[in-house]
Amino acid sequence: MRLTTTLAASAVIAVSAVAANAGSLAPATMEAPVVVMTEPAPAGSSVNPAFVVVGVLAALLIAAASD
Repeated sequence: MRLTTTLAASAVIAVSAVAANAGSLAPATMEAPVVVMTEPAPAGSSVNPAFVVVGVLAALLIAAASD
């Protein structure tokens, strides 16, 4: 009986020790923070939309005048 009690006690101590150190015995390491770089907005067209409208109107006027 004494041997059974000793084995049961040692099993309980072994299981509780494993549960206490379930993560790891190594020290915790902190990772470097992740930095997200935002990309600048793409550059727009260098041509003003008003020039495009004026150019289309001029092309239409020239085409109408040539008939």
